Amino acid sequence: MNVVDLIIDIFKRRGAESYLGEAVTMSQHMLQAATLAESAGADDALVVGALLHDIGHFADEFSAYSPDDVIDKRHEVVGANLLGTSFVPRVVQGIRLHVAAKRYLCATEDSYFSTLSAASVHTLSLQGGPMSPDEIAEFETLIGSRDAVQIRRWDEAAKATDVATPGLEHFLPAIRRTLA
Repeated sequence: MNVVDLIIDIFKRRGAESYLGEAVTMSQHMLQAATLAESAGADDALVVGALLHDIGHFADEFSAYSPDDVIDKRHEVVGANLLGTSFVPRVVQGIRLHVAAKRYLCATEDSYFSTLSAASVHTLSLQGGPMSPDEIAEFETLIGSRDAVQIRRWDEAAKATDVATPGLEHFLPAIRRTLA
């Protein structure tokens, strides 16, 4: 199965599942994030990064998040590893760093923490909490950190129950344009 077919399969099989205890499904969340990116005029790599940022939660049944989790399942690593050789580096790096971007924003912007949903607050605690000053300095040097911060903002905003989005088919051309 090629990676495009794999993504379509994941959306079909797992897309209707609850997204981390939020009021939206996995596919609603991911499609909202991509729609926000597209509406902001983001390029294909950012749109696809926003679309697939949480694919690691649903890549297999073992990495799915539960509100009862007491350890971080590192979905960002699972997703980046799943897609790593198939997509251009900007897509993969945005996926890999979007959790670190949450930790970064919580440490650098006083108001960001207040935007987090209850599930995001819970996962933040599992992911190490806000970054330390040394972690902030290191994150800022990473290739793709700025992209990841933007993806993270769309990620947190993509939990509305009353937002219509295009379906996955709408984003397939961008997915194909960002294949490695």
